Amino acid sequence: MQSGRKREIWSEAEAFREVCRCSKYGIIDLFKECERCGYKLLRYPLGENGVLGFAMKKEKDTVIFTNSCSRLSREIFTLAHEIGHIILHFQEAVSFVDDAAAIAEKSTDAKEQEANYFAACLLMPEDKVGKFLDLELEDLVQNGLTAMDIARIMSEFQVSFEMALNRLENLGKIDSAGRIRIDNERNETRVGNLLRNVGGNSRLNEVTKEISIPYEFLEYAIYNYNHRAIPLETLEKALACYRLTAEDVRDKLISHTRHTQAEDDLEELIGGLED
Repeated sequence: MQSGRKREIWSEAEAFREVCRCSKYGIIDLFKECERCGYKLLRYPLGENGVLGFAMKKEKDTVIFTNSCSRLSREIFTLAHEIGHIILHFQEAVSFVDDAAAIAEKSTDAKEQEANYFAACLLMPEDKVGKFLDLELEDLVQNGLTAMDIARIMSEFQVSFEMALNRLENLGKIDSAGRIRIDNERNETRVGNLLRNVGGNSRLNEVTKEISIPYEFLEYAIYNYNHRAIPLETLEKALACYRLTAEDVRDKLISHTRHTQAEDDLEELIGGLED
């Protein structure tokens, strides 16, 4: 990636970060920031082998999906990556669907590389990383970075162990030998244990299977049911996401013969986006 393009992406990430609520170093809750910016955010457990995320433009809405079957830290990075696509690439395309290969650091696709770089700049800005290393890690000069230090960085910047190592290496804060040494320490002590040992956020290393769907999508599901696009079983699944039953919205439903074939995937739950 050309240095000039890197500066442009860094500038866009900084501009987005300026409107976010941050702690001393990291963004506190990127999911809430996404919603505050007006994006329609869906979090849904699509399975370990499902897509990690997608971003799409539909009329006036910008929709982001993240697969909550990923570890929370991975899901946060996916969200940052999709925001990168929206800010950097929606002038050229209206949708991006990303699997593990697309979001991998070694992806050769130019737009995926740019979205990854945006996510890294957004979650771990170089100046904030430098200040954290200088001010929060007292034994850094004497002992160098340790796996416990990486756990502290994970918790502060809301990133995975792997992403923290990648960013530190790319910023020149560790070399390949240092990375191997820290990886060996990590292999001896599980990441969850490291986070607990430093009083960090152990949920970062866990799968949440969170279901969070904007209320507007419930209206889409009801619309699709009333127009016979989805069966009652699928409507009931959508309602359950909001802790509702068909009886709760009976006044909005058109009575018709129950469908016999259910298509239960995510596309049906938000199918109204295509109407």
